[in-house]
Amino acid sequence: MNFEIILHAGIATGTILLFATIGELITERSGILNLGVEGMMLVGAMTGFSVSLSSGNPWLGVIMAMLAAGLLGLAHGVVTIHLQSDQVVSGLALTFLGTGLALVFGEGLTGKNPPLIPAWSVPGLAKIPFIGPVFFAQHNVLVYVGYLFIPLVWFFLYKTRPGMHLRAIGEKPEAADTLGVNVYRLRYINTFVGACLAGLAGATISLAVSPGWYSSQTTSGQGWIAIGLVIFAQWDPLRAALGSYLFGALRRGILDLQGPAVLLGFTNPLYINSNWGFFLKMAPYLLVILALVIGSRAAIKKHIGAPAALGVPYVRGERGL
Repeated sequence: MNFEIILHAGIATGTILLFATIGELITERSGILNLGVEGMMLVGAMTGFSVSLSSGNPWLGVIMAMLAAGLLGLAHGVVTIHLQSDQVVSGLALTFLGTGLALVFGEGLTGKNPPLIPAWSVPGLAKIPFIGPVFFAQHNVLVYVGYLFIPLVWFFLYKTRPGMHLRAIGEKPEAADTLGVNVYRLRYINTFVGACLAGLAGATISLAVSPGWYSSQTTSGQGWIAIGLVIFAQWDPLRAALGSYLFGALRRGILDLQGPAVLLGFTNPLYINSNWGFFLKMAPYLLVILALVIGSRAAIKKHIGAPAALGVPYVRGERGL
């Protein structure tokens, strides 16, 4: 196996998860749980692909993908913030809604070839041994945007007043409200921002990393993986970035491991694909399920640093428990 190739592909694939994971992290930091990431990513992938195809401008496709997913996020915000409905149920409904919309409006897009996000190498940095070919050679522009995005989000969360307000409304919304922070408005804003990033992740798939529109298989469950990675990262953007890139490399490594399976006696390609390859591909998703199960326990959530008010509707005037 060529580890440079695996890591290079993992960085590209990890960028998809990076945007989706950071978006969900921001939303959850505000106290809103959104399980509709998969649906929003599908809408983003379909919208970005369609707009790029019709307009000839992939960047316009990216912008419209973010706005389309953001509108779905606002719908989730209305249901959970204004109507104070169950956030889990609303998120699951959003997944079904987004998937349905993407399938209906994406009909006929398969096989089309719109303009794509360009790829290029960073002059000078691409020549650094090992690091250059992995991180700075022939990546699409959105990968480099992801590099800049990571420290900016960290700085925003931990070093700015708006970031402090965001963390406050996810921990003690009643205390933040007492200090004059508009809890409802900030939750709406951050739910919208998180949804826009999910849309960006979808557009990254269809216009950059795995160009094309393949109906419901476009995202391949990466929205659910992003939700699990938030727990793995303990709601920290730097850990989220590391987890995203590692998971991206793992997914690519699994494909390369199917070749050495022959050395173990699996000489039938069909056997490798249907059995050995099946279990290898399943392993990362099992880890995500394990993270979700572990992270659902209240005591563990508190221990790993989950926002105290995550999933709890805020009603002004009621005392927090």
